[in-house]
Amino acid sequence: MKLFEPNLQSLAIARDVLLTPFGLDESQLVKTLDAIFTHRVDYADLYFQFTKNEGWSLEEGIVKTGSFSIDQGVGVRAVSGDKTAFSYSDEISERALLDAAAATRTIARQGAGKVKVASSVQPVGGRSLYLPNDPLNSLDATEKVKLLERIERIARAKDPRVVQVMAGLAGEYDVVLVMRSDGVLAADIRPLVRISVTVIAEQNGRREVGSSGGGGRYDYAYFSDELLEKYAAEAVATAIVNLDARPAPAGPMTVVLGSGWPGVLLHEAIGHGLEGDFNRKGSSTFSGRIGERVAAKGVTVVDDGTIADRRGSLNIDDEGNPTQCTTLIEDGILKGYIQDTMNARLMNMPVTGNARRESYAHLPMPRMTNTYMLGGDKDPQEIIASVKNGLYAVNFGGGQVDITNGKFVFSASEAYMIEDGKISYPVKGATLIGNGPEVLNRVSMIGNDMRLDSGIGVCGKEGQSVPVGVGQPTLRIDGMTVGGTA
Repeated sequence: MKLFEPNLQSLAIARDVLLTPFGLDESQLVKTLDAIFTHRVDYADLYFQFTKNEGWSLEEGIVKTGSFSIDQGVGVRAVSGDKTAFSYSDEISERALLDAAAATRTIARQGAGKVKVASSVQPVGGRSLYLPNDPLNSLDATEKVKLLERIERIARAKDPRVVQVMAGLAGEYDVVLVMRSDGVLAADIRPLVRISVTVIAEQNGRREVGSSGGGGRYDYAYFSDELLEKYAAEAVATAIVNLDARPAPAGPMTVVLGSGWPGVLLHEAIGHGLEGDFNRKGSSTFSGRIGERVAAKGVTVVDDGTIADRRGSLNIDDEGNPTQCTTLIEDGILKGYIQDTMNARLMNMPVTGNARRESYAHLPMPRMTNTYMLGGDKDPQEIIASVKNGLYAVNFGGGQVDITNGKFVFSASEAYMIEDGKISYPVKGATLIGNGPEVLNRVSMIGNDMRLDSGIGVCGKEGQSVPVGVGQPTLRIDGMTVGGTA
C-alpha cells in the first residue's frame, strides 16, 4: 500500500481539476441532485471525469503514429426501479448540470420515492492501491521514443530470423469524482500505462508472428530494461516456435492450459456469465444457481479489484464504492455474482464494488476487475506428465462467448502436443471449443503456479471497453473439443 490517505488527496486533486475551475462546489452538486428528485426516483448520481491519454507506435525503427487527447465532462443518472435515465455533457458548468438533471426527470415514475437527497456531503475513504501520478509527465517525448527504440533493438538482437518489429506505448491519466444522492462524495486518480511488442520472424519463406507486453497503474518508470528484455524475449520466442509449428489435430482430447494469460478463457467463458445484470434478467447460464455445484471440486474463482498497481484494480468503482475481493465460485459451488448498485438492490444482494463505465458519457454496469482462479496443489510438470496424448495451450489470441449458454470458441496463439507425458512439437491453428460450465466441471488437476497476466487485458461489453486483469494456474481439462487444421 502507498503512504497517502487515498480519498483526501484524490478528492483535493479532483476538486481542483473538475469543480473549482468551473465555479462549482459541493452545494451546487446537491442542488442538481435535488432537481432530479422533484420526481420520485430511487437513486441519482453525478460522475465527473477528466482524462488525458497518449499513444505512440514505432515500426521499422520510425515513429509511425502518435496521438494525444484530453476529454472531460459529467454524466447525470437517475434510477427508478429497473429503469435508468441518463444524460451527459462535455461542458462542466452549473447550467449544464441543471439541464442534464432536467433531462433525467423524464424517467417513468416507478420509484418507491423513499430515498431522498442527503442534506450533507460525506467524503468516503477509498483504498490506496496506486500512486496518483500523471504517467504522461514521467518521461519527455524524446525519452518515450527511446523506450520504444530500445525494445525494438532488444527484439531484433534475439534472433536473426526476426525481420520486423512493431512496438507501442500508451499512457492515461484519469481523474474521477462521484457525488451520490445518499451524500457520498468519492474521488480517484487513476494512472495507467502499457507497452506492447509484436515481431515477425521469417524462415524458408514462412512468416510467423509473436507478441507480448504489459503494464499497470504505474508511470513509465515501470518499464525497466529487465521488463523490456522479458517482453521482447516472449514475443520472439512465440514467433520462432510457430515457424516450426505443424497443423493442429482436431477432436476431443485432454487439454492443459498454461498459467497466467490463458485465464482470459475463464474471463470470457465464465466471468461474464457471473455479472449481476445478466443474472437478474435470467439470461445467464448461471442464473438462479447460487449454492449449486457449477464446477469441479477445487475450483475457486474470485474477482479482486484490490490488488496493488494491477491494470484491473480500482480504489473505488464508478459509483464511489470501494472495490473488494469477491468469491464467485468456491470449491466448485457458486457463491455470488459481480454487482453494481442497481442490480444488487433489485436482486437483494450485496454491492461488490464492480460498477464500471468507459467514460462519463456511458452508463455504469457490473463488470469484472481482476478475475482469476486460485491455485491448487499439483506441480505443473506433474500435470503434463499425467497426459498420454493431448494439447498444451500456452497462449491465446481472440475468442467469442455466448452468455446465455456459456458456449465459447478460443484460438491458441502458442500451443504444443503432449505425447506420453512430454511436450513434443508445436502446433498451429488450434481452436478450443466448449461450454463454460461444462469445462469447469471437467477440470481434473489444478496447478500450484497461479499467475496473473502481465497487464494487457481489455474487456468489451455492450460497446464499452475497460481495462481488466486475468489469471489462473496450470489446469488439466479432460475431454475438451479442439478444432484444428489437420
